[in-house]
Amino acid sequence: MQLATWNVNSLKVRLPQVLDWLSANPVDALCLQELKLDHDKFPLEAFTEIGYHAAWTGQKTYNGVAVISRQPGEHIVRNIPGFEDPQQRIVAVTLPFGDRSIRVICAYCPNGQAVDSEKYIYKLSWFKALENWLAQEKSAHDFITILGDYNIAPADEDVHDPAKWVGQILVSPPERAALNALLELDFHDAFRLFDQPPKSFSWWDYRMNGFKRNAGMRIDHVLLSGSLVPYCTACVIDKGPRALEQPSDHAPVIATLKL
Repeated sequence: MQLATWNVNSLKVRLPQVLDWLSANPVDALCLQELKLDHDKFPLEAFTEIGYHAAWTGQKTYNGVAVISRQPGEHIVRNIPGFEDPQQRIVAVTLPFGDRSIRVICAYCPNGQAVDSEKYIYKLSWFKALENWLAQEKSAHDFITILGDYNIAPADEDVHDPAKWVGQILVSPPERAALNALLELDFHDAFRLFDQPPKSFSWWDYRMNGFKRNAGMRIDHVLLSGSLVPYCTACVIDKGPRALEQPSDHAPVIATLKL
């Protein structure tokens, strides 16, 4: 089973790239973030024509997430239960995993804008609500994974120039603590289960030739429940789509699970 996450930064703009990528990489489930589409504008037919199902929650201009899957998702949940939030950032589905099932959660975590801003406070409260909900989800599902754009680089090795980013958004100690709180629920960063090349990033700023200089950050993650770790055989970043014309500023991250 292959699971992938990709912040496409507008599905309307990037739909041909997504369809081409799925043709070349027929993963079992692809989690998309930043759809930037109203819910009723989601291009469902484009995915059903190539043999995929979809569960999504849309929002014009910003946000919006989707799980594109080979098998129809069941027990769909949109947004964090009990957390009042107009921003569309979560969709969860249950998919077959051998003779069992796996809970797949697609997350577009808040950016936070700037440390100590209102959006930063919202980000930390959102992560706390996510933590509380995931604790409940783990008690209900043997296998669970959360894929998405976390907008947090876990460690300095995930930042192209850590000295330039000290104290800034995406790397501040409270943000990293919020991500570590999820790991303490017995979730694991799939990418770090394996030896990886240095300077491995999933996001590069459009400005200042960020991609060409590999001035990036690793902020897109696949977190696996401890029960799934023994089944994970690989996790890679596919930089290919970032080199296309009019690309998203993010690259897909793919985890492989084998029963």
